[in-house]
Amino acid sequence: MATPKVVSFHYTLKDAKGTQLESSFGDEPMSYLEGVGQIIPGLEEQMEGLKKGDKKSIAVKAADAYGEFEQELIVEVPRAQLPKKDVVVGDQFHADSGNGHVQVVTVTKVTDDTVTVDGNHPLAGQDLNFDVEVMDVREATKDELAHGHAHGPGGHHH
Repeated sequence: MATPKVVSFHYTLKDAKGTQLESSFGDEPMSYLEGVGQIIPGLEEQMEGLKKGDKKSIAVKAADAYGEFEQELIVEVPRAQLPKKDVVVGDQFHADSGNGHVQVVTVTKVTDDTVTVDGNHPLAGQDLNFDVEVMDVREATKDELAHGHAHGPGGHHH
């Protein structure tokens, strides 16, 4: 089997309406190790085989991006259970989902006694559009393969 590649790329991310959400242009390119799930599956699948200098527009359905929106991930909790008292809408916390995974939840509603949090990724349920430009493709190093992720320039972790 061929050695997995490390792909470095710039991207502009837009939602289905064409509103720009993020862009790496003018900053460091993003790098990922193929096949380990470092980037969303729908994007990695469509970038497979691209070479340095390639540009591509990639549409990714919600299910292959950050997943469908799940109503059951919106939970009302007693205010007393939260780590801090002055909670406002938009605050984010790391919460133990009970199955050994820690997820980020966003506060969506606050009352005197309860706080409603949403465990969905902010982009869950959204179809996404990426404009990508491949900056570099190289074979992964032994360290990267051992660690299961790409290292930055000079072998440093991001």
